[in-house]
Amino acid sequence: MSTNSKVPLKGDLGGFRLYWELFFTFFKIGSFTFGGGYAMIPLIQKEAVDNKNWIDKNEFIDMLAMAQSAPGVMAINTSIFIGYKIRGFKGSVVAALGTALPSFIIILLIAMVFTNFRTNETVERIFKGIRPAVVALIAAPLYNMAKSAGVTWKTIIIPIVAVLLIAWLGISPVWVVLVAIIGGIFYGIFQSKKLTKI
Repeated sequence: MSTNSKVPLKGDLGGFRLYWELFFTFFKIGSFTFGGGYAMIPLIQKEAVDNKNWIDKNEFIDMLAMAQSAPGVMAINTSIFIGYKIRGFKGSVVAALGTALPSFIIILLIAMVFTNFRTNETVERIFKGIRPAVVALIAAPLYNMAKSAGVTWKTIIIPIVAVLLIAWLGISPVWVVLVAIIGGIFYGIFQSKKLTKI
């Protein structure tokens, strides 16, 4: 992957600072995100794309597709891709640690006192309030990503079919992505043939 022009090159004085910024950014995202890996995606987009300019929107969408297809947690996979883009292998390790460490610490603490929390009505109410907000957190960036990916009223059937295949029929997202790749290749060939005829 190419290095973003706004990111200092390897070996410069900003190197350590950038590693720290990578770690702190993803640590902050991991610390204040409730609802699982998908809920982190809008915050990762806001930080990496909008605030830091580490990657652009199209790169982010491509990374999400790869992160979804790869084994493991999507949010951590995404942070690995972004970290690698910024600082190679070391950057991917730092970003992944920043994303995973808050969850590890919080879950460890909860596990230590789980019996006290399990029947706590206040805790149950808190999570009931958080769940609807998580849906909104996921829905908002989906709309923005759909616009960036060029989804229109004519092509909206493609993501709808993909959602139905994954959610209702239980088909692995990997197969959906592979079919989309093959379809994209054939569509590109078809379009190029149309242009040559013109």
